Amino acid sequence: MEKPIFDFGINTTRRHFLSKLSLGLGSAALGSLLIPDLFKGGGGDAGVDELMAGLPHFAPKAKRVIYLFQNGAPSQLDLFDYKPMLNKMHGQDLPESIRGTQRLTGMTANQAKFPLAGSVFNFKQHGKSGAWMSELLPHMASIADDLCIIKTLNTEAINHDPALTFFQTGAQVGNRPSFGSWLSYGLGSENQNLPGFCVLLSRGKGNGQGVYSKLWTNGFLDSVHQGVQFSSGENPVLYLNDPDGMDRTQRRKMLDNLAELNQGTYDEFSDPEITAKVQQYEMAFRMQTAVPEITDMTKEPESIVKMYGPECLVPGTYAANCLLARKLSEQGVRFVQLYHQGWDSHGGLPTEIKGQCMDVDQASAALITDLKQRGLLDETLVIWGGEFGRTNYCQGTLTKDNYGRDHHPRAFTVWMAGGGVKPGIVYGETDEFGYNIVKDPVHVHDFHATILNQLGLDHEKLVFKHQGRRYRLTDVAGKLVKGIIA
Repeated sequence: MEKPIFDFGINTTRRHFLSKLSLGLGSAALGSLLIPDLFKGGGGDAGVDELMAGLPHFAPKAKRVIYLFQNGAPSQLDLFDYKPMLNKMHGQDLPESIRGTQRLTGMTANQAKFPLAGSVFNFKQHGKSGAWMSELLPHMASIADDLCIIKTLNTEAINHDPALTFFQTGAQVGNRPSFGSWLSYGLGSENQNLPGFCVLLSRGKGNGQGVYSKLWTNGFLDSVHQGVQFSSGENPVLYLNDPDGMDRTQRRKMLDNLAELNQGTYDEFSDPEITAKVQQYEMAFRMQTAVPEITDMTKEPESIVKMYGPECLVPGTYAANCLLARKLSEQGVRFVQLYHQGWDSHGGLPTEIKGQCMDVDQASAALITDLKQRGLLDETLVIWGGEFGRTNYCQGTLTKDNYGRDHHPRAFTVWMAGGGVKPGIVYGETDEFGYNIVKDPVHVHDFHATILNQLGLDHEKLVFKHQGRRYRLTDVAGKLVKGIIA
């Protein structure tokens, strides 16, 4: 019988072959196969560039990531980057020599002046490193010796959507694979009953910026690598339950028949998305048992509830998502992505940031403590930070105790913990105005390259060929930030 004109079989890549093999063996069996080094990177076609599940380029220091993304951009000047000069010069115009040719947003570009705004919050030094931290973060301050605080992140993006997309996908445009999808593609999953990439959303008390599914998309990678969003509703994962009138035995029989039909279609067309879809059906079937158990917080001991705070028992809150992130990570989920909205403080910052910190401070610190006491922090990399920082000058009307801050991509703060990064250090330095970097800059691509390194992945070898071009999370840039690696 003559094959259809659009048959893909003639150019079946290693990925296509392995996808077909996984239909019969299952992903767990695939992950146990020993693949020679020639399959790891090296600049060939998609089949050669692709990594096998569970086979990093070199020995990893971390197995998984929990990313506590603070959506909307927290003010580093009110939380981590203490600048007494701003208080001394409160209300005076930012010197042009400091601002230089910095690109401005449309929200402040037409301001006649850029009055400096000192923080109304008190700062103290904490831990062996003497890290300066705001009074708004007493719980994080208590774990200062576990934190690697980076004060010199920088990005080109100056507005929320491109900046957020850049941090999540390595590009300011959409339709690129997200960070979690790259890890799922490169390392696979440690638990066949749960996705390798899970997404949790929460909303704070401040002014929020939206999040959207393109931030956890698989892009041009196989759809099995897309992030799975958990919700705070009655069904934590939508469309997971069996339809009315169908029991688990019937569901199993239906899936077996469907897999047989899909296998026939795959034999004809060799399209790997067919097997990817079958794998998703099977994952959903296994998740029907795993998800209800892992999202049940009632079995957590009182000591854990006290550690995270009472809101950890309220689904959809930041505290509940931090606790769920620990449970998911503990069960082998490769990448857990939290998005906490509400940090967009263009006006009324002192009031808004208090509420935001009340939401996140205790639970963020509790997550680190919880992982540490379970012996999981060394193998789990925890990241806390937003898409850019906040300006040292005021947006809008400035008073003694009230101000707003615009977007500032040139220098801002994030912290990391566990996963083979140095604990109890402060990396990088900004000028006395907190505006420019004077020591050890860290670009977004450098940040991504270093995270991948901790997971045993060479960012220059984690490659996927798409439409004739080889893509990386770090595009054509990125270098290791060796000063933070333990």
